[in-house]
Amino acid sequence: MMRPVRTGFVLGLAVSASLLGAVSTKAQAQEPKLSEEAFEKSKTIYFQRCAGCHGVLRKGATGKSLLPKETKKLGQKRLEKIITIGTEGGMNNFDDVMSKEDIKDIATYIQLEPPIPPEMSLAMMKDRRKVFVEAKDYPDKPLHGRNWENFFLVIERDVGKVAIVDGDTHEIVAHIPTGYAVHVLKGTEHHKKQESKNPGRFWYTMGRDGKLTKIDLWQKPENMRVAEVQVAYDARDVAVSGDGKYVIGGGYWPPHFVIVNSEDMMPLKVVSTRGVNVDGDFVNESRVAAVYTTPNENSFLVSAKELGQMWQVDYTDLDNLKISQMNTAKFLHDGFFDPTGRYFQIAANASNKMVVVDSKDWKAEAIIDVGKKPHPGPGANWVDPKCGPVGGTVYLGEGKITAWGNDPKGHPDQAWKVCYNVETDGPGLFIRTHPNSPYVIGDQTKHPEPDIQQSIQVLDKKTGKIAKTIRVTKDPGKVAVHTEFNKDGSEFWVSVWNRKDSLKPNGEIVVYDTKTLKEKKRIKGLFAPTGKFNVYNRTNHVT
Repeated sequence: MMRPVRTGFVLGLAVSASLLGAVSTKAQAQEPKLSEEAFEKSKTIYFQRCAGCHGVLRKGATGKSLLPKETKKLGQKRLEKIITIGTEGGMNNFDDVMSKEDIKDIATYIQLEPPIPPEMSLAMMKDRRKVFVEAKDYPDKPLHGRNWENFFLVIERDVGKVAIVDGDTHEIVAHIPTGYAVHVLKGTEHHKKQESKNPGRFWYTMGRDGKLTKIDLWQKPENMRVAEVQVAYDARDVAVSGDGKYVIGGGYWPPHFVIVNSEDMMPLKVVSTRGVNVDGDFVNESRVAAVYTTPNENSFLVSAKELGQMWQVDYTDLDNLKISQMNTAKFLHDGFFDPTGRYFQIAANASNKMVVVDSKDWKAEAIIDVGKKPHPGPGANWVDPKCGPVGGTVYLGEGKITAWGNDPKGHPDQAWKVCYNVETDGPGLFIRTHPNSPYVIGDQTKHPEPDIQQSIQVLDKKTGKIAKTIRVTKDPGKVAVHTEFNKDGSEFWVSVWNRKDSLKPNGEIVVYDTKTLKEKKRIKGLFAPTGKFNVYNRTNHVT
């Protein structure tokens, strides 16, 4: 049995007869039905497992629409089969994380009208702010004597925590309570136009429940969580301004972004992302999937996913907020900057495109046709012998790595053109490399077959070919996901995500030698580890 999520989103969705599709006695007999208890449980599971791809209102984006007019055509048995075994198009199998009864109820639930979630005001956000350590009590030097710049912040997804792991000793330093299923962590970065004090010291997490948590890496482990605030019911991303003064959180529901004071986490500004998309249609659920600070400019980049627009938000004057809206392509999801920090490369995954934004001239630079549902995650930049500097992605919808030129100044003939494609065994979520590594690593988490989803692919930068496939785990119910390099690039870490028993400390991180590709160590005692973020690499834009 899965535990219910403690979130205002789930608790705030009231069940009514109209939501259950009640019309007449005759119609009720023909309509799918769930008991109130089963409905509530299915609603929670849908939020945890399905809403990210299919949307809170179930209109689809990365995943297909799950509105009753579509799901009823498939029928109960077909829906149960899809949920059970997944698809090679990027949907995971759920037979190893859900009971047969849960799968049956979810298949019924998505044939019913979706409940409408509540809104969230600025006043509500302020009421949900908590300060655990006052800023005046912050230490003026690290209190633990460790090399904090080589710390890894590791998402412990389903228990709502982030683990701090020492990159030098491989020891777990702390398990910090955060929001449920943290999606992204970001710290203050080095910025060309603004100076931030002690970049990399403070980190901010965004949970699926919209909770922003501030972490101070200089504190003793028991005091590293210093403040938090909830800015949405469902959310994905966070970023910190170049001067370190502001934090921006992007909401899935309500669809908005919120700018908060980085010191005390007080919400300051809310901007809705509802609007008219690139096709001219009004979109009520235009979610913010990605937010980034621009390394060279005094602005945030905000993706309005369903609108197909990138917004560049000048944060220097919050009262007179300047926003440039750039029409690109649906559905904008996740991305990364090129090595210069000027060009932002983001996947419009359901449109099978990579979008490039010029953060200096504040315009859409290019749209690259690529494969089926690109998903670079934090992305990868490297130098190809033929094309020069390139960026790369894996895919949710097929087993492939694509590299494209991203150096318009030095290699204009190759810029924003596909350099090459290389076939992998299955679809994945993340691609990663390091300047000191001869390899690019891609996972294959989205393939339903265990031997593929438990393996990573190693791409040789010189040849552009797969050099090795590494089976990271063979344990049932576990998959290999997300790679991150240590500070000097001598190691890369891969998470073993325990999808089935995620509330037990039996996930692990496998550490590999970058040059030999041999396993060095397994870091155990982690709860469902997924994404990992090395302080130095992320602070200094090392990709």
